[in-house]
Amino acid sequence: MIEPVPDLLDKRLVIVTGKGGVGKSTVALALGLAAAERGKRTIICEVAAQEHLSRVFRRAEVGFHEVEIAENLWAISIDPDESMREYVLLQLKVRAMRDLLFKSRIFTYLTAATPGLRELVTIGKIWELALDDRKVKHGRRYDLVIVDAPATGHGVGFLQTPRTFANVARVGPIASQAETLHRFITNHERTGVAIVALPEEMPVNETATLERDLTEQVGVAVDRIICNGIYPDRFSADDERVLADALAHASGDARQILRASLSVRRRRTAQGEQLARLEELTGAPVSPLPFIFRPELDHDDLLQLGAELVP
Repeated sequence: MIEPVPDLLDKRLVIVTGKGGVGKSTVALALGLAAAERGKRTIICEVAAQEHLSRVFRRAEVGFHEVEIAENLWAISIDPDESMREYVLLQLKVRAMRDLLFKSRIFTYLTAATPGLRELVTIGKIWELALDDRKVKHGRRYDLVIVDAPATGHGVGFLQTPRTFANVARVGPIASQAETLHRFITNHERTGVAIVALPEEMPVNETATLERDLTEQVGVAVDRIICNGIYPDRFSADDERVLADALAHASGDARQILRASLSVRRRRTAQGEQLARLEELTGAPVSPLPFIFRPELDHDDLLQLGAELVP
């Protein structure tokens, strides 16, 4: 029985992270579609130039602009350079000063050389998207912002950036704005975090470490762990014995079918063991998500996964 995750959709911002290759982009999309189906004006933010959204919805590159990809659902791919440009445009009201700054080699060098600045302005853009009163001209108001965040490791450093800048700068506008961003992403009433895992030993171990690091180092609370790619539980232990006995006497196509059936049973058994480890090692509730047997997921598959998460 899959435990639903409506609590995540009640937030203003949801950060989806996890080890690379576990399907976090798929989960972010599924949650986005589920929220849109519930009537929430939702935007999905990609922050690593993945353009996963473009492939799934068969669109041209999404890029650094808010594109409607389905009813009640928008997407944006946040480019740090464009985020920096937008930030400067919002800070400096005199066009001549802005143009002069953008043309300055010193400014270009400093923005490229300052550690964490790209991450800070990226988080700043995410914050701006989640505001009731947007900073950008004619900015659309969203009920929910879902972030397809960087993978494990870089994801922790990414979310730590505002607090790091606030501590280093201490005073001034940068410190104040960094502190605002840190308070926003650590406000559990408004910001939710979902970690995506696979039912395998290494992803389970890394998920337990990531949950601890996010809680202790960043200060965010993990709302949900979504264990992706669970095989259907079609065969019992008794069935396995019957299948193994039949395989010993089978040939041809029947043998291939029996071998495949045994493989599914054994894979599901191993997954069940890892799922139990995941629940034991982590503190957040765990929601299993089924494996969909297709080479590439389409819109309807994502709707199905979203319905599994949010019935």
